[in-house]
Amino acid sequence: MNTIEMQMSDENIDRDAFHEVLGSLYQDSVFIPPSRVLSILATASMLQLDKLIQQCGEVMKENVSAQTVCSYYYSAEKYGLPNISTMCFQWLLDNLMTQPNEQLLREVSLDPMKELIASSELLVMEVEMDVYTKLKKSKRELEGTAFLETQQGRTFVPVFQQLCLAYIICDLSSAHTIDHDAVIPATWLNPVYKDQWLALLQAAQTRYLRIFHINVSGLHRNSMLFGAKIRRDEMCSWRWTGFNFGWDLVVSYTNRRLIFRRSVVNKCGGPRVSLLWQRKIAFCLRLASLDRTGSAVFRKDTKYKILSL
Repeated sequence: MNTIEMQMSDENIDRDAFHEVLGSLYQDSVFIPPSRVLSILATASMLQLDKLIQQCGEVMKENVSAQTVCSYYYSAEKYGLPNISTMCFQWLLDNLMTQPNEQLLREVSLDPMKELIASSELLVMEVEMDVYTKLKKSKRELEGTAFLETQQGRTFVPVFQQLCLAYIICDLSSAHTIDHDAVIPATWLNPVYKDQWLALLQAAQTRYLRIFHINVSGLHRNSMLFGAKIRRDEMCSWRWTGFNFGWDLVVSYTNRRLIFRRSVVNKCGGPRVSLLWQRKIAFCLRLASLDRTGSAVFRKDTKYKILSL
């Protein structure tokens, strides 16, 4: 036969990749350009060429970026490269919220997006409200119907369910935005408002300091997320007015140190709910230094620490 027609079940396999992979059987080394790595990986996986598969993994490892991370992640999941899949997922944890890349956001499918939003390792720039802003859609099918209750919006329910709504509605401006957007159903928000109101009453009516035993292992999912970009030699300061129902928390970065303070000077003139002389805060710090491609060149996490202020 002069021509042989072959049907490939994998759409990632093309004629050129098949030619290159067959040629690798007769060569000591093969050059794999990053633009061709997925087609070659798919073909090598079909022919079970483990050495070539490993070489494709090395090429992917060196070329993870905003343009490649999603395709690399899905391919690594499909062709059995768990180390590359883990690397790409970590890249998304570091960069999904830190890079203003709408195309990247659209390329992340629902299942990994759900895992990303649920992870306590997601680097959030500013506060939890910014996660909602990334996810929200303002389009509604029916007037007066929350987007997530529409036929179009039900697909996104598992992702939005990972939001920590308690840390969004605690800010008045954010609460108004949530209400105006009509993305999240009232049936989701009402129990959160109730819990926050009961917590507020408890804080307001507690006159004496009680001893609490904090289960540190369960704090990761219930912690408030806050992130910022800092330079090594600059000085920064962040202030939460009325943090945790009635006290001002100030966090300062200076001389490569983070300092936590409880401010007792009320400059804003707002009401103070809980005036206990001592309050406790549990926190952990996560530091990552990213290069131009978004890959972490340094990373360090602390365990949870408890301060009495």
